[in-house]
Amino acid sequence: MIVYEDLAVVNRPFLKEYHDCLDRFIHDNRFVLGENVSAFESEFASYCGVSFGVGVGNGLEALTLILKSFNFPAGAEVIVPANTHFATILSVLNAGLKPRLVDVASKTGNLDPSLVSQSVSANTVAMVPVHMYGTCAPMPELVEIAKARGLRVIEDCAQAHGASLRGLKAGAWGDAAAFSFYPTKNLGALGDGGMVVTNDGGIADRVRSMRNYGSREKNVHVEIGMNSRLDELQAVFLRIKFKALDQMNSVRRHFAAIYDAGLRREFLRPVRDAGRFDVFHIYAIRHPRRDELKDYLARRGVSTMVHYPTAPHKQPALLQVIGQLQFPVTENIHATTLSLPVSTAHSQQQIEEVVNIMNRFD
Repeated sequence: MIVYEDLAVVNRPFLKEYHDCLDRFIHDNRFVLGENVSAFESEFASYCGVSFGVGVGNGLEALTLILKSFNFPAGAEVIVPANTHFATILSVLNAGLKPRLVDVASKTGNLDPSLVSQSVSANTVAMVPVHMYGTCAPMPELVEIAKARGLRVIEDCAQAHGASLRGLKAGAWGDAAAFSFYPTKNLGALGDGGMVVTNDGGIADRVRSMRNYGSREKNVHVEIGMNSRLDELQAVFLRIKFKALDQMNSVRRHFAAIYDAGLRREFLRPVRDAGRFDVFHIYAIRHPRRDELKDYLARRGVSTMVHYPTAPHKQPALLQVIGQLQFPVTENIHATTLSLPVSTAHSQQQIEEVVNIMNRFD
């Protein structure tokens, strides 16, 4: 059986060092916002090429806190891609704002700058490009639109740890960016976790306050905040695993190259563009008979995933907010995309076996 993901295998190389660190952690008695959170904030921000990092509870809250930090007028519009995880849109709603969904480019599944430009209204205050599947959105074009129209840019980097475009890492393009450390991410914790990264000290300061009950000093609450703090135990583990992020991304890229070279042309593969460093959080192929292909692979011992079976604008909760809308490219992506195994839990032999099995599909 070739499983889609095996976190026990992925995390095994880091557990001994983690166990060794636990004794020191327990004796230090700093269980919340201690030195490991602070150190990881600094290390990860530096890796992304920005000045500040703020550890928070999860990726959704990272996005929400960034949006709240700008004090946008209630109900202002924020452009988000129609093709994304539902959490991206939830962050806009949770910040008291209105999501303006925009269709995506068929080639990458990321925001289409021409459609973004057409969608900006007098009520639009920001955009949230999502680096889907570990592929950077077209940030130079999107940043140019944002500057021309006076919009803020908040990157959703939940799937893009270590991805880059033109030498600039995901997270360093916009006003601020949100990362998730959900266990299956390229840099995954042993539970939930998130990070806000930015070059803007004012944003970082507000997020630090809001994540901690609206408090910058103990028992003094200067604003309405929340409890969204990266757990110290998760930070201990993430600091250990973080040292291997580039190597783990290299494995994913190697496996992606095997798929690229070996799969028959009928399987629409991710498009590689010069100047873009993709990290393949998801290796997503597209096929008109996706569900048949998934069943075929399952019968032959290959586990796959569908990211995501229902487009956000078709979800019951969002239908109540935005009504019936159509996004043809997004809907086609959600109907045809299949995610193949591509992680450090796998061997090259297993990836080659997946290729051979898929190429016998008819």
